[in-house]
Amino acid sequence: MQYVFPTYARFPFEIVSGKDFTLTDNQGKQYQDFASGIGVCGLGYNNEALNKAVIDQVQKVWHTSNLYESQLQDDVAHLIVKDEDMLVSFCNSGTEANEAALKLARKATGKQNILTFNDSFHGRSYGSLSVTGNAPIKEGFGAMLPGAIYDSYNDPAALELITSDLAAVMLEVIQGEGGINVGDPDWLKSVEAKCHQEGVLLIIDEVQTGMGRTGELYAFQNYDLHPDIFTLAKCLANGLPVGAMVGKKSLAEFFGPGSHGSTFAGNPIAMAAAKVVLETIDDDFLACVKKKSEHIWKEIDQQLVGLDAVESVSGKGLMIGIHLTASVPVDEVITKLQAAGLLAISSKHNTLRLLPPLITPCCQLCKGIETIAKVLKTY
Repeated sequence: MQYVFPTYARFPFEIVSGKDFTLTDNQGKQYQDFASGIGVCGLGYNNEALNKAVIDQVQKVWHTSNLYESQLQDDVAHLIVKDEDMLVSFCNSGTEANEAALKLARKATGKQNILTFNDSFHGRSYGSLSVTGNAPIKEGFGAMLPGAIYDSYNDPAALELITSDLAAVMLEVIQGEGGINVGDPDWLKSVEAKCHQEGVLLIIDEVQTGMGRTGELYAFQNYDLHPDIFTLAKCLANGLPVGAMVGKKSLAEFFGPGSHGSTFAGNPIAMAAAKVVLETIDDDFLACVKKKSEHIWKEIDQQLVGLDAVESVSGKGLMIGIHLTASVPVDEVITKLQAAGLLAISSKHNTLRLLPPLITPCCQLCKGIETIAKVLKTY
């Protein structure tokens, strides 16, 4: 690629087509997808209902701006919040959703400081990057947004930092980019309780964990958490750019006309796709994801746990981290998996990250684990 900034270390092939859970590159090689475009295409590729909804909308109107009412936006927002007393602000990405959450938290509380956690990831714009606990990706960009406080994830000592001086605590219930670090249920409930006690807003970043990835529509539902604000993107429109910041109705007075906005936010094409995604991920769909999860985790226990190349495995639902030993470079493993016809990605701490499309059949999930086991057994 000659005309694009080299901000990505790209693999030397191009994905040109896909169907369900299978992708094909520009050389005709097929791959089983265990990445979902970094956790985006939960309903896979060439989904008939999604394709039809997008084509139908394109033939009507694909942009009008937010100066006018949109029944489609309201329909999607209703599907997101269901019967909860919450409202939605649409945007174009997870980063933008987290930026909106930070703005709302500061404006609503009149306070500046945000407690966040090491190994977190909330985006790459200045605000979202400021609350991301990953120092190397901030290098060279100058001063970050003031007010970010970091502590160790899952550490009870962090509760002492939740004081009335904070605007919000921001966290992921499973840290995706940070190495598939799963929140301890008791710790998460304690964080929520301390936030309520001190009058601090709880922001949960569901950009990677949301939309059925863990077996619930939102991962925080696994822990009976009730955030003041949560954010969505990635899977929300199965690949079309869209994000959402969801907050309690009591916060509406702080996000009135002129307080926030985006030219392309909630555009009709993205909303048409998001509506199909949300209608598809119903209770029966989520029950199926849970059943598949049980199968794949049994397969992981049988085939991967105990291998010399594997230190441990973490995750929930179809969000899985295989923590490799230091002598087994994850990037090398990913290249070998590609040669074997499987696409996977990495995250921090030498972790092989698996995010297969949620529609992948059990037999194909097990087949993917078999492929991974074969590669890891060579170490």
